[in-house]
Amino acid sequence: MRRLVDHGAMGAVGYATPWSVRPGQWVEFCLSCSRSVESVRICRLDTQAADFVNWPIEATSEPDAHRGFDQGSYIRLRAEELAKAPAIKGIRFELLLTRNTGPRTILQAGSLLLSFRDGAISLEMRNHRLFTARPPLGVWLTVELGLHEDEPFFKLKSHDLLAPYEFKQPLRDAGWHRQQTDILLGASGSRSELTLNARYAAIRLKTSQGQIAWDFPSLLPTGQILSCGGPVPLALDVINQPTFCVTSARWNGSSFDPRLVPSHYDAIHCHDDDMGPLQWPASHRAVVPADAKPGVYAFQVEWDGGYERIVFFVTSARVSSPLLYLLPTATYLAYADEYLPDHLYEWKCDDRGHRFAVANNLKSLYDYHSDLSGVSICSYRKPKATLRDDYNYPLCGCPHNLPVDLHFLRFCNENGIALDIVTDHDLHQHGIEDLRGHRAVVTGSHPEYMSTQMEGALRQFAAEGGSIAYLGGNGFAGTVAFKDDLMELRRSPLESGRTWDGPISEQHLSITNEPGGHLRSRGRGEFSLVGGAISLMGFDGARPFTRTPESHAPECAWLFEGIDNETFGSEGIVLGAAAGYEVDATDPALGTSADTIVIARATDFPASFFQDSSRWYGGGDEERACRRCAEMTLRNLAAGGLIFSASSVAWCGALPAGRTMNDVGRMTLNLLNHLSARQNGRPTPKRGDQPHEED
Repeated sequence: MRRLVDHGAMGAVGYATPWSVRPGQWVEFCLSCSRSVESVRICRLDTQAADFVNWPIEATSEPDAHRGFDQGSYIRLRAEELAKAPAIKGIRFELLLTRNTGPRTILQAGSLLLSFRDGAISLEMRNHRLFTARPPLGVWLTVELGLHEDEPFFKLKSHDLLAPYEFKQPLRDAGWHRQQTDILLGASGSRSELTLNARYAAIRLKTSQGQIAWDFPSLLPTGQILSCGGPVPLALDVINQPTFCVTSARWNGSSFDPRLVPSHYDAIHCHDDDMGPLQWPASHRAVVPADAKPGVYAFQVEWDGGYERIVFFVTSARVSSPLLYLLPTATYLAYADEYLPDHLYEWKCDDRGHRFAVANNLKSLYDYHSDLSGVSICSYRKPKATLRDDYNYPLCGCPHNLPVDLHFLRFCNENGIALDIVTDHDLHQHGIEDLRGHRAVVTGSHPEYMSTQMEGALRQFAAEGGSIAYLGGNGFAGTVAFKDDLMELRRSPLESGRTWDGPISEQHLSITNEPGGHLRSRGRGEFSLVGGAISLMGFDGARPFTRTPESHAPECAWLFEGIDNETFGSEGIVLGAAAGYEVDATDPALGTSADTIVIARATDFPASFFQDSSRWYGGGDEERACRRCAEMTLRNLAAGGLIFSASSVAWCGALPAGRTMNDVGRMTLNLLNHLSARQNGRPTPKRGDQPHEED
């Protein structure tokens, strides 16, 4: 369904491409606005006040404009492709209808319209209804328009052996198959109504010289899908990013792995709110100077009385610091445009980004489609209205994700801590080569999502003597996959809480066909890498940490130098203290190494904080109650490095602002200075001071 951007909540939105850019490369800005733009400037956001840079910005030939979306996925056989085929005799496909309200199109070919409304399927020719059928819902159907002894017919047949259904109706020969027009599956030609929520599979075009077939691959394709069999190959368009690698009528429960039974996963799931990567024209572009400092930047769009900022990242081209900061862009993208409907969630504050998402029916990877299936794939080529430096998360009424990470980066800039910077997307693409040459990797406040390539690079880095300063909570948890601007996430049935979970038969990612869900279920991430995983989540008051007896051992003294208080972190911008929102704890049964030292705990969380339901405690409720805590950990590695875990999303928010100082700031500086100076005996770095190869 085509629609203009609703700018009621935000006067300007857009996206930068590429999202992550190095010095010397171009970055383009794609803008939609409802105001008369006075200027576009670039500012750096990770300094105490926004620092405007004098990079030349080039306006393209595309004027600033009020852009639009095309929402809803569907299938198209273009007329020019059909013209290559011999005489068409019919079409057959498999269909599984999901939740729909109002009129929807199943198939349109010129004046022929097969539609669905209120549980009934109707066939119309030239706006004249020929018949209506009421097939069973929630089961696979075979839909066929064909010829039998040159007599046209329509047929519906269910695949349910326990409740068989068949409907067959002769038709007048209206010549639909001879019309020189597109054949659309799931959408009307006008694109003025919502597309169909349904699964499609096994599309067959019958011709005078044989059958032309399309089966959807379990691996997400690039571009069109070519037919197999038949006299000529024809291209099928799949529009607006439906979900691939979902079960079809052939799935029988014998396997959950599409790599073993690809024919069981040869369907796609179309949704009326799917939205593929946008192709808005660039309105402005700039080249990042060779001497640009790495950091978080934004295009600032200004009009009379207001402005908005659209974020992008400048990463390091060469090693210039022993510390490398890993910006959690996978988490940023997963949360971007979270819908948070107020009938499901109590908002503690208002945020214009969420109002924009609701008004424009945008979804994050935490949201449901309108048919209640989970949103599993998204692109950075879209407005990310909640990714802002002034963002406040409505569920907790405080900063979350990017503004918390900016708080940390500003702290480092104020205290003379130099950092190189890469993003999750960079690390996935380049692997361990992005890490080599550094002594330590420092994470953001919430590095929740990782590809297996990212996790493997971090694990190898630590095995080669590098250190990891994990300054967040609920990190290294969920498996994602990347393809160009796309990122995919399949949630596990164990991921209970405030978001969707998927059927166990559809845990594999369409981008790679590898398993999705928790990294821990594959022996990776969380416990086995950083020592802990999420134990509690809540949106009320955070708690301070208190040192453990083990933290007073000589090998931990450097971390607590200058800290006289046993309890620290009693203030912060995230829920008011250092341990909050999502916090981690150890569990040897789930993979915490025996040499991991718990150096501080936070306890006495409000009753509204709920525990990770995937953990099982042999001691029952009594042991579960004792484990309502956050556990800060330290682990010295055999290769010479160390792994520190702050164990809380709120930790970076407890750092002091400006030139002030507190115990969380002292401890963080002790950690970063120690890691900067640490000689870890790693091999001579291959990356050295040489710039990266251009992508």
